[in-house]
Amino acid sequence: MRSSLAGPRVLLRRLREVMAEPINAQERLDKIVQLIAANVVAEVCSVYILRADGVLELYATIGLNKNAVHKTALRVGEGLVGLIASDARPLNLPNAQAHPAFAYRPETGEDSYNSFLGVPILRAGRTLGVLVVQNMSHRTYFEDEVEALQTTAMVIAEMVAAGELEAIAQQGTTIDLARPMHLKGVSLAEGIGLGHVVLHEPRVVITNLIAEDVEREGERLDDAILRLRESLDNMLSNGDFSQHGEHREVLEAYRMFAYDRGWVRKIEEAIQNGLTAEAAVEKVQSDTRAKMLRQTDPYLRERLHDLDDLAHRLIRELMGHAAGPEADDLPKDAIIVARNMGAAELLDYDRERIRGLVLEECGPTSHVTIVARALGIPTVGQVEDIVSLVESRDAIIIDGEVGQVFLRPAADVEQAFAEKVRFRARRQEQYRQLRDVPSVTSDGTDIAIQLNAGLLVDLPSLIDTGAAGVGLFRTELQFMVASSFPRMTEQQAFYSKVLDAAGERPVTFRSLDIGGDKILPYMRHAQEENPAMGWRAIRFGLDRPGLLRTQIRAMLHAAAGRQLKLMFPMVAEVEEFRRAKDYVERELKHLKQHGHPAPSDLRLGVMVEVPSLLWQLEELYQEVDFVSVGSNDLYQFFNAADRGNALVADRFDPLSSGFLRALRHIAQTGANMDVPVTLCGELAGSPLSAMALLGIGYRSLSMSPSSIGPVKTMLLKLDLKKLEEKLLPALEPGKASENIRELLTDFASEYELPV
Repeated sequence: MRSSLAGPRVLLRRLREVMAEPINAQERLDKIVQLIAANVVAEVCSVYILRADGVLELYATIGLNKNAVHKTALRVGEGLVGLIASDARPLNLPNAQAHPAFAYRPETGEDSYNSFLGVPILRAGRTLGVLVVQNMSHRTYFEDEVEALQTTAMVIAEMVAAGELEAIAQQGTTIDLARPMHLKGVSLAEGIGLGHVVLHEPRVVITNLIAEDVEREGERLDDAILRLRESLDNMLSNGDFSQHGEHREVLEAYRMFAYDRGWVRKIEEAIQNGLTAEAAVEKVQSDTRAKMLRQTDPYLRERLHDLDDLAHRLIRELMGHAAGPEADDLPKDAIIVARNMGAAELLDYDRERIRGLVLEECGPTSHVTIVARALGIPTVGQVEDIVSLVESRDAIIIDGEVGQVFLRPAADVEQAFAEKVRFRARRQEQYRQLRDVPSVTSDGTDIAIQLNAGLLVDLPSLIDTGAAGVGLFRTELQFMVASSFPRMTEQQAFYSKVLDAAGERPVTFRSLDIGGDKILPYMRHAQEENPAMGWRAIRFGLDRPGLLRTQIRAMLHAAAGRQLKLMFPMVAEVEEFRRAKDYVERELKHLKQHGHPAPSDLRLGVMVEVPSLLWQLEELYQEVDFVSVGSNDLYQFFNAADRGNALVADRFDPLSSGFLRALRHIAQTGANMDVPVTLCGELAGSPLSAMALLGIGYRSLSMSPSSIGPVKTMLLKLDLKKLEEKLLPALEPGKASENIRELLTDFASEYELPV
């Protein structure tokens, strides 16, 4: 026979009254369990809260012994309560004591109760505790009773998230949601950052959980879903899928879920049970997330991210919140936390307020990483589930040297890292003292150390580091931060400021390199299965000659009477360079015909980053004035490993004998044909890999400003002849099994080189 049930809506209305009462947290919890017990006609209702030590502590009960509150505890996985916390799913039993996981606690007096219903208290798929009802009779609880309990658990989850229960925690214990966490990832940009979490896609805080007008909430949901579907349809039909950095296939997945009737029906059912539309979306997604986190299939886990993002979009639609970060509310010590983001999105933030960047995805050569490194922002990537584990304004420390994140750190950890920051500052001062010291190895070989840049803010580093010049100026960053395509006069003014800031030091400009993950929000782009190897860089420029010629003309005007070095990226055939060179010559002729002063010294070069050029080097070197190796793209194409894919980003070693042989061939051919060769990829920025590059023949390296001090410190102590004697034989044919990284590490250790 079925018990009488007041229904979830009535329960939620009464809960709203309790939540509004001016009482303490313990009194509020006690009233909540009384209401639930009455609603499902249960003789017992109990709330267990998960502590930081992995123990579920009884926080409130009606029906069990009151003296057991704050004394009874079960570990996650222990007993029925521990099993629910471990599995993050409900447990509905007519005879609980017969279940193999049943664990009896004599102090509670629960031995006379047979039926048992427990649900996890979830927030963003994370278990915060367990809510339980029990009866003496042998019965299975009905589906609407399970639903009522799950809905109430959501209200308790918000109490936990708001910090209300911390006031009644026993001395010496901490609630799990507030516990310190030590997470490991991959170091992407060195440095230490201490600050507070800013979610790149901020989780909207839902304050109104309980519906006053269920019919109106249903209408709000219908309107928001319609707007969401229209926005996704428009993005796909217009090709403007770059606004938030997602690729088309992700938006296709979003659209599929947005039109899924089953997903919407679950949200509608939650509204019918008395939740507001936004609370219903949050509840359904939290339940879905908890279920999908138990899946081992990587495809299903990836779909979880799609559903998370879609749910957040829908909540923002319902609450009228704009997507993206709230820039006006950015703290002075912001640590940006994101699943992934584009380089342009990072540039939207106030650089003066950013202390670090943490990403769930992204590898060391993704463009957002390169920009973060150029801006000197400590960055850690591949930190699993970081977005769901943090709350806005959580205290956080990131260690970009070893790839660690400390969430809600203890005071002694903060103190230790504050000292580490002071130590780094002292070390940076030592590097600054080297800026006027010539870059010469201990056995007398001159090395040109240049820096990579892309913004005017980078240029003071020329003086600070003592760099010989700018070996790579990424011109696309100016386009990525602009709201529309920069006009020729705007480009000219910008390039002129760059050359003015560099003074007598040379600047090597790279022509516009967009496409792949560098997408301009104001331009439509073709849909591509593999954009990294698609319509980008020089291919884009040659197909849109008006854009390329405008940039060339702006540079020629800006460099009037002084040197201009311009190189073209992503060249796969010598003929592509010849076509680009022809545009330069035509613009130069046009300049002179109209009486404008020309550059005093014009040099044109190519970035070697497509493997096909390795078999055209002799022909190429006859055409160019210089060459620069883009080791990031060359490495990913060489190994067929997408540098933005965390699953393969670190699968291969850039110091492998095969890749070093290819790099050596480029350098040797340049030396033989008297063509200057520089390497400007991220490989140059590590002392160990820079040492390898010097050993195979490179005498000019370009890197981020923060890398110059460590690399220069290494090369000043390096005996290059001894290194060549050790390294070059290991790269000869037949020595492919040699571990080059280990060889270099041993060499550095033997000669006490700081790598």
